[in-house]
Amino acid sequence: MPIRASGTFRRPRSGLLLAVFLTAMPGAIAAQVPAQVGPGQQLPTPDQARDLLQNQPDLVRQLREKLGQSGLSPDQVRARLRAAGYPENFLDQYLSGADTSQGVRPGPRDLDAVQALGILSPQEADSLQFADSMFAISDSVRQLLDSLRYVHLDSLRADSLADSLEAIQPAGLKVFGLETFRRLSTRFEPMDAGPVDENYQLGPGDALVLILTGDVEQAHVLNVTREGFIVVPQVGQLHVANLTLGQLEDQLYTRLGKVYSGVRRSPDARTQFQVSLAKLRKLQVYVAGDVVRPGAYQVSAAGTVLNALYAAGGPTTNGSFRRIDIRRGGKLVDSVDVYDYLTQGINPTVTRLQTGDVVFVPVHGGFAKVAGKVKRPAIYELRPDETLRDLIEFAGGFDPTAYQARVTIHRVLPAASRGSSGRARVVIAVGADQFVDGGAPAVPMAPGDSVTVHGVADRIRSFVTVRGNVWVEGEVGHAPGMKLSDAIRLAGGPKPDVYLDRILVTRVRDDSSMIQLRSAFRDTTGAVIEDILLDEEDEIRVFSRSTFRAERYVAVVGAVRKPGRVPYREGMTVRDAVLLADGLTPDAWLQEAEIARLAEDSTPGALAKTIRVPLDSSYLFGRRPGDKYAGPPGLPAPASGAPDAELQPYDNLMVMRQPGWELQRSVAITGQVRYPGRYSLKSKTDRLNDLLVRAGGLTPQAYPAGVQFYRSYTGGRPTGGDPLTPVLAEPRPYLTVGGRDSVRRSVPERVGIDLPKVLADSGFRDNIVLLGGDSLHIPEFDPVIMVQGAVNSPGPVAYEPGKNLDWYVDRAGGYTQTGDQGHAYLTQPNGEREGVKRRAVFADRVPRPRPGAVVFVPNKLLQEQPSNVTGVLATAAQVIGALVTIILVARR
Repeated sequence: MPIRASGTFRRPRSGLLLAVFLTAMPGAIAAQVPAQVGPGQQLPTPDQARDLLQNQPDLVRQLREKLGQSGLSPDQVRARLRAAGYPENFLDQYLSGADTSQGVRPGPRDLDAVQALGILSPQEADSLQFADSMFAISDSVRQLLDSLRYVHLDSLRADSLADSLEAIQPAGLKVFGLETFRRLSTRFEPMDAGPVDENYQLGPGDALVLILTGDVEQAHVLNVTREGFIVVPQVGQLHVANLTLGQLEDQLYTRLGKVYSGVRRSPDARTQFQVSLAKLRKLQVYVAGDVVRPGAYQVSAAGTVLNALYAAGGPTTNGSFRRIDIRRGGKLVDSVDVYDYLTQGINPTVTRLQTGDVVFVPVHGGFAKVAGKVKRPAIYELRPDETLRDLIEFAGGFDPTAYQARVTIHRVLPAASRGSSGRARVVIAVGADQFVDGGAPAVPMAPGDSVTVHGVADRIRSFVTVRGNVWVEGEVGHAPGMKLSDAIRLAGGPKPDVYLDRILVTRVRDDSSMIQLRSAFRDTTGAVIEDILLDEEDEIRVFSRSTFRAERYVAVVGAVRKPGRVPYREGMTVRDAVLLADGLTPDAWLQEAEIARLAEDSTPGALAKTIRVPLDSSYLFGRRPGDKYAGPPGLPAPASGAPDAELQPYDNLMVMRQPGWELQRSVAITGQVRYPGRYSLKSKTDRLNDLLVRAGGLTPQAYPAGVQFYRSYTGGRPTGGDPLTPVLAEPRPYLTVGGRDSVRRSVPERVGIDLPKVLADSGFRDNIVLLGGDSLHIPEFDPVIMVQGAVNSPGPVAYEPGKNLDWYVDRAGGYTQTGDQGHAYLTQPNGEREGVKRRAVFADRVPRPRPGAVVFVPNKLLQEQPSNVTGVLATAAQVIGALVTIILVARR
């Protein structure tokens, strides 16, 4: 599976490689280097991952292009590498003339070597995404690839957490500080050029710029040689090793003053000079201990311990962040606490690294977890003298919702403190009396402690709730002495339709039981008759008079666009109700409508009385005054003048439809006819033969015996093609015209039709009356019989005249063991179905398929009744014996 990267070494590639092993060895890899797999990406196999690591053609090509474009010859490249402390053949595999057929595996020092030549800047290196963090992924995966055969023997050895950390690390919490060193960036890369601080000491490899202005205008680039000298033109050699820039400036005043008379320490000097660093030298330091990639690294002379740590990928989850040792010549020079940088922003720059220094990361001194209501929950490393107060400070302090009177510490006791009872785990409660001025107490901590800071209770206090017919429902603040009228006023007061006779106040007692209190409004201004003194969490309910009113409506049905109920309003008329129903449909009868009104008398069985009201063409609301009549044909309506009857609640208004009026019904005919298409029926008595005549008859290629006739059904009834019933069915492929079938139908069902007899005799029974939505397809002759179902080789079989169903099944390989021979059937090309009938005494009735038929053999039922042949024979023997006895007795 080739994976290509256009011009750069892409991050997802390494993410894919690492993910292969995360699934197999989560303890060995996931603790060291994070990786992500993008959506839709496929993980490579281990062999493919090894090939990708050993051969990175895009990166190798770019490095070769950089070296080729630099203008340096191979000898010059080797000389510069030797001067920078690298083997002179270190980059031979990237030089012109190298064997490109061999796989080249770039290492973490290749990019540093190219940068040492001065042809690749850190920004260009970062654009290649070949930063140190990428090496961390590649090196870790490469090391695992080389030792896969031994992984199962010691899968928990590589950078696993200590037992204390494994016991306390829950899902979601991370070791504090790890992500700082696991990112792709050059943010920790020191500058290759000045300015530097006043304590920076010069050394071999540095490049200085000396600028003279005034009487003398000159600029010189001065490289510090291996011996620690610089050579100033016209001045001579000057030893600068281990000097600061301030000390160098003092010496330059002396030496330059001897050559240039205008150089002196005075503001009005005729000649002035400036000296600065143009390029900083590289130092080779060693990073060892519990780091992701221990080894030797070249860092800038202005670099600090953080730069070396970042180059090595940072501490592992087993390494310490609190004690980073700097050893020089076998002696401890300094120790750095990375937490000073991570929590306070203090950069440890006091101790400068020198060539040959060893940055050593020991094993951590013990972790403690803090979770709950703190600002930065995580796992922190603690020193032996640090306490709970320090841990809370590392976590950013308490969250505003923290309950500082309750902190719980889960502790695993050391072996010496467990005693004979085997008690290994205890819970330590830090109470409210130990907290002073809101700060955490100095409770001693132990490795493996798990601290939980609890939150305040979710219960809300000092409020009452006002619900119902007020302007602003919800909770309002409660103050001592608050009364019912105060709460209602804070809720905006009652609405105008408020129910005055009752206000309900629900109160919860101390034992959680409830008591119902009540009051009433004096008027709609919100004044109450009995102003109850409220308690916390009281709930006030204000009612509306409209809540208790029955919903009044008018039902509008019949020939309207939107039938249903419309809200009743006093003074509503028939015209209003029709307008609310979105007007009339095209088939509306504009002579009169019927109103069914509730019966006024109490006669048993009486439900309603009907009233006929006149209509006119003005109910066609889409027509402007003076426009031509646009109603349906056949029954013209009066132009205007119909009185507008007033409706009453619960009236049922029905706008009648015109008798016998409906839209056209459509049927479709396709296949081998002269004029296929979609035809509208001329009458409700049009038959199949009439449709064929209108379609021009059959073509010479038509196969009438294979006719396919479909009728659409809804709920077991034919649809009839009612255009006002928008029910559609999925069209069959051979029924489409122009790519889409617009015939209205629901569930299409095939009907068997004997078309040859219909063509010969129009009075034949199969010359059926057509309905809207019917479809007819006349195929070409198909001399093939399809055999499907439980046969050994389902598929087409050439038609053989006179052969029956069993013959075609035999040509398809015969019945399978699960084939049900007694229930096989065939579908003739015209849609008629015929089944096999097996007889015990007489010959079987096996149908003979016609060209284009389909034979189907179903499977036997999974649960068949067990055979009872013995019982049947015993019963038959008893019956025969009884008959023989009767015959013998009769003869006597």
